[in-house]
Amino acid sequence: MSFAKDAFKVFADTTAAYHLTDDVDARPENPFAPGSVEHTLFAKNWIDAVQWHLEDIIRDPNIDPVAALALKRRIDRSNQDRTDMVEEIDTYFREKYADVTPLPDATINTESPAWAIDRLSILALKIFHMQAEVSRPDASPEHRAKCEAKLQILLEQEKDLTEAIDRLLDDIAAGRKYMKVYRQMKMYNDPETNPVLYKK
Repeated sequence: MSFAKDAFKVFADTTAAYHLTDDVDARPENPFAPGSVEHTLFAKNWIDAVQWHLEDIIRDPNIDPVAALALKRRIDRSNQDRTDMVEEIDTYFREKYADVTPLPDATINTESPAWAIDRLSILALKIFHMQAEVSRPDASPEHRAKCEAKLQILLEQEKDLTEAIDRLLDDIAAGRKYMKVYRQMKMYNDPETNPVLYKK
């Protein structure tokens, strides 16, 4: 069983579902059971898909400054939701491997499993949008060729990243690696640690 491949399928399917309407205000119906990790993965990728398009919108050089500020605030909230969801996925893994005793020579990974899975969600979006560029009927042959080359690299990255995530999970299950999760400490969101906020 490959957790990472299953997760990537959820991400790819969610990305495709988002683009049925391509609407940042759409309200999706999560097809997975509440409380399941798949439910969280779907919600996570939907947040990522919406934020991807918010980032596109805010880069419009003709955007109204007031609208841009509102979008920036929305992106900030989205980033917080995304981070909360990554922590929820890490909680799933901590509970799953709670009974594993690390081996004496067990080592820690540079990132937790959920942050690697976060990158996998973004990768699903990159692949979807790069494929769209490859298929763009109004694009030049040179543009499509350049995007096809990039798409092949992204697909290779998908293979490498899913294998690396599954290897990490296998190592944690076997006690060769151990999880240590540092909870978010975003200072700019906290009125007690952001000087602009606490000096007001």
